[in-house]
Amino acid sequence: MNHYETVFILNPVLSEEQIKETVKKFEDFLVSNNAKMISKENWGLKKLAYPIQHKKSGFYHLFEFTAPGEVINPYELTFRRDERVMRYLTVKLDKHAIAWAEKRRNRNKETAA
Repeated sequence: MNHYETVFILNPVLSEEQIKETVKKFEDFLVSNNAKMISKENWGLKKLAYPIQHKKSGFYHLFEFTAPGEVINPYELTFRRDERVMRYLTVKLDKHAIAWAEKRRNRNKETAA
């Protein structure tokens, strides 16, 4: 099982319900393929550095999970096929990135409390 992190940007014209539905779709895909979700973060609506599909903002989401390596190609294919997704990036985390991600999660818990 490898440790991964995926950031994806959803189209800003989506309703709150459509956003929840899309995020759940990708989470369910991972869980049904023996992945273990470590954390999910909703970063909200953010301004893009450059226009994508003539849009200047998007809804950012982050998934951190462990999964077998063979899950990633079909997972990314699901992103490519969904017109609600503007961009996505999945990276395999090394031990230093895993430690940094854990610090980020703990920092987010402290600020939320």
